Amino acid sequence: MTNSRRRKGLAAASALLGGVLVLSGCSGGDDTSGKGDGNSQANVDEAAAKKTSEAQIKITPKDGSDNASINNSAAVTVTKGTLTEVTMKTSDGTAVSGEISADKKSWKPSVQLERATTYKLTATAKDSEGREAHENASFTTVSPANSFIGTFTPDDGTTVGVGMPVSINFDKAITNKAAVQKGITVSTTSGQEVACHWFNANRMDCRPEEYWKEGSTVTLKLALDGVEGAEGVYGVQQKTVTFKIGRNQVTYVDAKTKQMKVTQDGKVVKTIPISAGSPDNKTYEGQMVISEKFKETRMNGATVGFTDDDGKGEYDIKDVPHAMRLTSSGTFIHGNYWGAPSVFGNVNTSHGCVGLQDKKGANDPNTPGAWFYNNSLIGDVVVVQNTGDKTVSPDNGLNGWNMSWAEWKAGSQA
Repeated sequence: MTNSRRRKGLAAASALLGGVLVLSGCSGGDDTSGKGDGNSQANVDEAAAKKTSEAQIKITPKDGSDNASINNSAAVTVTKGTLTEVTMKTSDGTAVSGEISADKKSWKPSVQLERATTYKLTATAKDSEGREAHENASFTTVSPANSFIGTFTPDDGTTVGVGMPVSINFDKAITNKAAVQKGITVSTTSGQEVACHWFNANRMDCRPEEYWKEGSTVTLKLALDGVEGAEGVYGVQQKTVTFKIGRNQVTYVDAKTKQMKVTQDGKVVKTIPISAGSPDNKTYEGQMVISEKFKETRMNGATVGFTDDDGKGEYDIKDVPHAMRLTSSGTFIHGNYWGAPSVFGNVNTSHGCVGLQDKKGANDPNTPGAWFYNNSLIGDVVVVQNTGDKTVSPDNGLNGWNMSWAEWKAGSQA
């Protein structure tokens, strides 16, 4: 090949390659800055943002939370929009009912949440232009191991006797008593001062200096949600309870005369012959409060330490009529159908209870046992005297009235 022909060939190849390069360069236009792709994506993102809903959904507690409250945790709110749908389910798919507010700005569950449960929330909202926003969250409520509950008496809406204290038993030992007591308030329409007393780490009772005023209303408020009662153990209750005080009835049992006088407003309305504890099994003395009532119940001596040589109960009566509990250790005032009528008012024969003449079956309203049962309220006071035994322990039943006011207030952590 001549030099001239070689030069023509190279020139042609060069032109061809140049054409390829020109064609490849067309994909980027005339921009030589290297930013052409970024500007295009930015334009796309900006356009997408303009189409996004302005509604801002907030779910509490935040996603992934644990030890959440069972009272106030679940809530959905929205700004710059309105809620259109909220669903809440447990981890196993059980639906939890709830309601969107009238202004469609918030949602809350309409039922009490359960402890140690994982919940999943899904919320949808729309802005003023109808564009939708979505939010999801999952949280777990406080576990029983990390929470405490107080079982209280009396029940909400009940009418009780003048001696009924507010008694709260906690299912965990409370070490931060001051914080827990601060979250509990007891007030009365009578205006009486109410003080609380800790018997131990699990029990706190509250009462006035004297018996409650007849006809007054007492309110118990539990604001314990989130209160740390012990290290890593939190309260979950948030509720208000009210109960009414009935007529002023106090009964005086005299083991010496073997008579029982029922008084109302200080006046004797009935005298009933009784049989108290025998000399070997004396009845406790002191002010006792009726804490339970049973038309019929079983009384087995083995449950309170009265056993024979074979370990069986010295007595086992399966149908004791008109029984009313005075102590948690087993002292009752109850009907007695097995004793001779001559016993009542004459001989103390029981294992420590106070017995009234009655009939088997608890169906005769004319017996002394039935009369007293039918005319007694939970919370009525029974004062037992002249038995020769010790005064009942204040924490044996609802019997804190056996402490002086100074002693009572000394057990407060307020």
